[in-house]
Amino acid sequence: MKRALCPGSFDPITYGHLDVIERASYHFEQVTVAVFENRSKNSLFTVDERKSMIGEATQKFANVSVDSWHGLTVDYCKANGVDTIVRGLRAVTDFDYELQIAQVNLQLAGVETMFMATAPAHSFLSSTLVKELAHYGGDVTTMVPPNIARALRERLFASGGE
Repeated sequence: MKRALCPGSFDPITYGHLDVIERASYHFEQVTVAVFENRSKNSLFTVDERKSMIGEATQKFANVSVDSWHGLTVDYCKANGVDTIVRGLRAVTDFDYELQIAQVNLQLAGVETMFMATAPAHSFLSSTLVKELAHYGGDVTTMVPPNIARALRERLFASGGE
């Protein structure tokens, strides 16, 4: 079985992420979206909250599951029989960063990385941008699924962000 992993912090997941996940689901028998903790970022949502939101946003894809992992992506791949990592690219700057990681993952564990260009309609999106916009009361409904927009409003309103 051809299995792929779409790893990320997904804080929160955006339509850009979902575009890549959906397209990966056409090419692989099983796609796992794995929520990773990113030590360099201050997360708005817990790993479990992100998993739940992603599960709701991806439920229409029968071959997509959601998981989490604390550690190296290649260790997840080895432990779960995943042979390909799928990463979305928005711009050349993403490629520069992702290429280095892909080469390390290949050297460490023989895990291949497949890059997908994000659809132009979503190429400007980032979780950071969505959170910043939502923080100041901006409309993010065209950038994230309804459950995510609702969770952002609830979280930011509860913390005094609006």
